[in-house]
Amino acid sequence: MHGAARDTADHAALIAGRELSSAVDNPVVTVDGRIESNGNFHGAPVGYVLDFLAIAAADVASMSERRTDRHLDANRNKGLPPFLAHEVGVDSGLMIAQYTAAGIVSELKRLAVPASVDSIVSSAMQEDHVSMGWHAARKLRRSIDGLGRVLAIEIMTAARSLDLRTPVTPGPATDAVRRLVRTVADGPGHDRFLSPEIEGVVGLVQSGAVRDAAAEIIGGLH
Repeated sequence: MHGAARDTADHAALIAGRELSSAVDNPVVTVDGRIESNGNFHGAPVGYVLDFLAIAAADVASMSERRTDRHLDANRNKGLPPFLAHEVGVDSGLMIAQYTAAGIVSELKRLAVPASVDSIVSSAMQEDHVSMGWHAARKLRRSIDGLGRVLAIEIMTAARSLDLRTPVTPGPATDAVRRLVRTVADGPGHDRFLSPEIEGVVGLVQSGAVRDAAAEIIGGLH
């Protein structure tokens, strides 16, 4: 399923490369002075793949949030405390962080509705079918931001789970990410205001620092 998302990103990059290399005026004036009609003026190829990427972003985020939920569920987390709480029954642990991820995923599902199918003819029928690519791009930008936040919450949750498994140690790459997370987010303990810690891990995800920390151990990640 994650491979399908990677294939979607590869396809979008292929289309973007083609369109960036194409002539996009219609008509186009050639270097020898001819005026020719050009079929590459329409933004549909870009609009379609922007919508396609929003679908992949929503699906990847949905899977991430489900893994976060599994960490917190005492019936499925194989011996960890409910919600990874410090004092069970008193503390909420990371329950609110999972609420946050679930809320973002719900928004991403709405943003996955395609914009490229929503053209409306205007200007007394003068403006015909358009790509709606700008609308697709704007919502994809929100989708990518939301995906980064959902992944950050999963990573922060997984780091706490690993700390609670001590003295069991994770693999070297996983531990490198856990140690990186600890530079911006504290380990297990009583309830506290989580927003600054979530934002700290979001920064690590969106900057590529999490990927780089793992790549330093196991080699390049693509």
